[in-house]
Amino acid sequence: MSDLRIAEARITPIAFADPPLLNNAGCHQPYALRSIIEVETEARVIGLGESYGGRSVLDGLARLAPLLTGLKVTDLNGLWSAARTVVSEGDSALLPRLVGAVEVAMWDALGKSTGQRVCDLLGGQVRQRVPYSAYLFYKFGRHAGADADDSWGEVLTPEALVEEARTMINLYGFKAIKLKAGILDPEAEIAGLEALRVAFPQAPLRIDPNGGWRAETAIKLLPRLENLIEYLEDPTPGLDGMAAVQAATGIPLATNMCIISPEHLPPGIARDSCRVILSDHHYWGGLAASRELARICAVWGLGLSMHSNSHLGISLAAMTHLAAATPNLTYDCDTHSPWQTDEVIEGGKLVFKEGELEVPDGPGLGVTLDRSELQRLHRNYLEHGYEQRDDAAEMRRHWPDWSFARPRF
Repeated sequence: MSDLRIAEARITPIAFADPPLLNNAGCHQPYALRSIIEVETEARVIGLGESYGGRSVLDGLARLAPLLTGLKVTDLNGLWSAARTVVSEGDSALLPRLVGAVEVAMWDALGKSTGQRVCDLLGGQVRQRVPYSAYLFYKFGRHAGADADDSWGEVLTPEALVEEARTMINLYGFKAIKLKAGILDPEAEIAGLEALRVAFPQAPLRIDPNGGWRAETAIKLLPRLENLIEYLEDPTPGLDGMAAVQAATGIPLATNMCIISPEHLPPGIARDSCRVILSDHHYWGGLAASRELARICAVWGLGLSMHSNSHLGISLAAMTHLAAATPNLTYDCDTHSPWQTDEVIEGGKLVFKEGELEVPDGPGLGVTLDRSELQRLHRNYLEHGYEQRDDAAEMRRHWPDWSFARPRF
């Protein structure tokens, strides 16, 4: 069908406001980078995607976009083939990122062209609502050089962490709670978890040290984590370190760091390095690849949830469609949405109800681009000069002697 062929693909880099959130790699900069992808068919149907906005992804998408002309939006194999021609040999991480960025827009265009939702194209909706977790961060009160604290304020103590959680849960109704860690001394971070348990006795808890702990540190801390958390995410770097920690505990280990592509699955499963995979269509190669990952997890008895990075509504809609069509989603998904104040879709941010999202109404992803906001956020990108995320440099604006280390503790 000629009306399913791509006439043009457009890539727009954007920058949106981000709070000074802390992680093992440093501190979020004042602006997060994303790319907005538009795939327009010969019938003038526009499919939307959202992905990373760093220089390597933008350059790769710029090379890939002209090759998409004439490709049917159903031709995912053709997309992979075209993407391989623009990726240098040895840059294996870039390939699925490029495919994932464009593939979502192709699914959206297909859905809009045929009057079907993306979750139905992925096999059908298996849950009415998709549950998300409260994603807590330690944070500075303000960005370096800012005149006043943001609305969340400084969060560096257990007491402040509980207040952050209380605010987020009151606003969005989340049931599960995740803590980004690997920043403070591990004992202090676990004290934060214990304070959360007192304040929210029924909430499933999880902690993500971001690979910031040595394996021996994580093993030493396990007695304090037993019966406290539902899973322990990436406590230490690498498959061998993760396997050593997993062998020492019945707490499931989760990862979005040491198993992030298909070739990591066989050694990770063989070593029992983790028991929960945190999928992410942005770097696994899109929605179809993420669906295949879910089936592998089902075959091997692995838990499954969804990783998040700073994102806007197109990504959140895609995540929600994928999660709604994934039968074996075993844990509430991550999302940075509460931390984002900007939006690029019409109608503003998607609305959580009791910590869950319904699949957006309408064909495709069910969201429409707000072009005035797209232009504003693109001006941000042009005016503020960020081309690559650099948490370490931002951290040194607050703590001049700080240097990146993984593991740190």
